[in-house]
Amino acid sequence: MNSTSLMKKIIFILFLISIITFDCYSQEVEGIVVLANVINGDTIPVIPLKEVNVYALKIIKNKREARRFSRLVRNVKKVYPYAKIAGIKLNEYNDILLKTENDRERRKIMKQAENEIQGEFGNDLKKLNFSQGKILLKLIDRETENSSFKLVQDLRGKFQAFFWQAFARIFGYNLKVKYDPEDEDRNIEMIVKMIECGMI
Repeated sequence: MNSTSLMKKIIFILFLISIITFDCYSQEVEGIVVLANVINGDTIPVIPLKEVNVYALKIIKNKREARRFSRLVRNVKKVYPYAKIAGIKLNEYNDILLKTENDRERRKIMKQAENEIQGEFGNDLKKLNFSQGKILLKLIDRETENSSFKLVQDLRGKFQAFFWQAFARIFGYNLKVKYDPEDEDRNIEMIVKMIECGMI
C-alpha cells in the first residue's frame, strides 16, 4: 500500500469522525424546559410571567393640579411610615393584651404603650400639618383595619374614645374616618402601592 492511498484513508477516517462528532453535538439541545400546550398539533410554550402592576393616576390638567398632587405624594410619603408602625405596634400589643388576666394589668400595659409611642414619635407627630394628620388617620385605618376611634375605644374605653373624638372635631379631624381605596382615597392608595414597590 503506497503512502498516497494510506493518506487518503486517514483523511477519510478523520472526515467520518468529524461528521459523527458534529452530528452528536448537533443533537444536544441547550435551553430551558417549559410547560407547553398542544393545540391543533402545534406545541405552544406556556411561560408564566411575573405580576405587573399598572397604575393609572389621575390625569393632571394644569399646574395647580400638579402642585396639589405633588403635595399629596409628599404628605403620604411622610405619614405612611407612621401608619405602618401603628399596625405593627397594634399587633404587638394585641398579643400582649390577650395574655393579660385583668383590667388593671391591661390598663397598665396600655399606659406603657402610650408612653412608649409618645416618647418615640410624639415630637414628630406634633409637627404634622392638618392635611398630613387627616391622611395619617386614613392610613391607620388602612393598616389596622380599624378607625382611630375604634382603636381608642378598644384600648382605652368608650369614654376616652368619645373625649378624643370631641377634641379632634374641634381641630377639624374625625377619628371615625374610614379609608376608601376604591373612591375617595384612590390616589392615596395608588401612591402607597408605588411606595411599597419602590417606585417613589
